[in-house]
Amino acid sequence: MKLDLYQIDAFTDELFTGNPACVVPLKSWLPDELLFKIAKENAVPETAFFIINEEKVHLRWFTPDVEMDLCGHATLATAHVLKDILKYPKDEIVFESLSGELKVRAEEGLYTLDLPRRKPDVAELPQIIEASLNIQPKQVLKARDYVLVYDTEADIRNIKIDRPIFDQINLDPGGVIVTAKGDDCDFVSRFFTPQASILEDPVTGSAHCSLTPFWSEQLNKKEMNAKQISERGGQLFCVDLGDRILVRGRAKTYSIGSLWTS
Repeated sequence: MKLDLYQIDAFTDELFTGNPACVVPLKSWLPDELLFKIAKENAVPETAFFIINEEKVHLRWFTPDVEMDLCGHATLATAHVLKDILKYPKDEIVFESLSGELKVRAEEGLYTLDLPRRKPDVAELPQIIEASLNIQPKQVLKARDYVLVYDTEADIRNIKIDRPIFDQINLDPGGVIVTAKGDDCDFVSRFFTPQASILEDPVTGSAHCSLTPFWSEQLNKKEMNAKQISERGGQLFCVDLGDRILVRGRAKTYSIGSLWTS
């Protein structure tokens, strides 16, 4: 079976930065085992599979290891494929997903994702995570992911993970966000997933479901400019709506091709 395959750099307007995602349109769902094999073979943080229905687009996200309940950058990448390449006729795309209904609006190359709000609560840091960090946080919170708050952007840049220790904990499907106020933006972050093929996710849209309400309260701002300062890096524009959040970003097409499943 031949399938179309698109690779997109999300949350960036420059190739070779942002977070790469593969996007695969389907006519009907293939067995999960095959979807996992495709995602593993693609070897990017997420592969998105979608089916266009009459009014909505059914969307699923796979890492090389697990199916995710929410992935912001692969949702943005899918919206980019639909609008920029496949010329989807509607300006607002409605996705049906494991996280419910997600809406993405496309306006002149800028994609606005309407995502669930996941305000983190104060939590205790598991000893395994604490032991794996070279710098300890000043505050620990948790929603789906652990949110570790630091004093400075330099702290975030200098974080190192002792992976043999870190991988002793299973947070499926969550991860660990480290964050601080930014030097030239409102806040910065990085994101790590234990036991994953890719330890550090370059740009994590779903992490901002928790970062947005936290920093909105801390900074007393509803609209914020955020950067994920991984090696590839990415930029996100976040809005706290109170019950939902908006995350805006751009995308670039890296490659268009096909794959064969047999």
